[in-house]
Amino acid sequence: SFADRLFFTNSGTEANEAAIKFARKFQRHTHPDEKEPATEFISFTNSFHGRTMGALALTSKENYRTPFQPVMPGVTFVEYGNIEATKEKIERGKTAAVFVEPIQGEGSIYSATREFLQYLRSACDDAGALLVFDEEAYGVYPDIMTLAKPLAGGLPIGAILVTEEVASAVKYGDHGSTFAGSPLVCKAAQAVLDKISKPDFLASVRKKGEYFKQKLVQKLGGNSHVKEVRGLGLIIGIELDVSASPLVDACRNSGLLILTAGKGNVVRLVPPLIITA
Repeated sequence: SFADRLFFTNSGTEANEAAIKFARKFQRHTHPDEKEPATEFISFTNSFHGRTMGALALTSKENYRTPFQPVMPGVTFVEYGNIEATKEKIERGKTAAVFVEPIQGEGSIYSATREFLQYLRSACDDAGALLVFDEEAYGVYPDIMTLAKPLAGGLPIGAILVTEEVASAVKYGDHGSTFAGSPLVCKAAQAVLDKISKPDFLASVRKKGEYFKQKLVQKLGGNSHVKEVRGLGLIIGIELDVSASPLVDACRNSGLLILTAGKGNVVRLVPPLIITA
């Protein structure tokens, strides 16, 4: 792992709020003589980082943001995956951090390419900005990573992982959470990590994900309303050229819970990793 230190939270949104604070504190810590250290952030189209005010400011979907305007200023949205557009926005002395989801769940199940993530790593290094991954990616190391959702098998947990360099900027009292790091929840998280860290288990997830996508393509490929089936592992999206809401309602009435994503035209399938093929 890239990380040297970890701070527990109760959710992914809380972890992203902490990442915002840590990024700004890092810039002040590393540039103590600058009157106005970098405070701004880059986020991306179709992004979702949470519903509290800081995380909401990093979330691009207007439907989530508009009812609570004005949100935190200083956030610029760039087209997801567009290296050229990103080059124009990351600035030394201005950009504190770049927040990116290697896989966009709420934003229609799009995956960032390795090339794009590698570019972000290089651009952040050149600009003195931190790279923040909202969830995990392979082969590219961020400065901060936020994790949550199934980390403790359904119990409330989130985590923010940081390098020693970032951790050195955060002092006692800079951040806290009353109920974060509960021994019971952490024990559950340890059991989950022990399970998913086994190579055979991860291989089975990849195999089941490919099988699931193949079956979906076989069953739905001839449907004129299905534009694409995409995803990674067991995070799968079915993009339609119509609203997915009627399908979601029909599935719920039959006892199957699924979600929409993006603009409401993507069916989001995220089954348990222990699903049988």
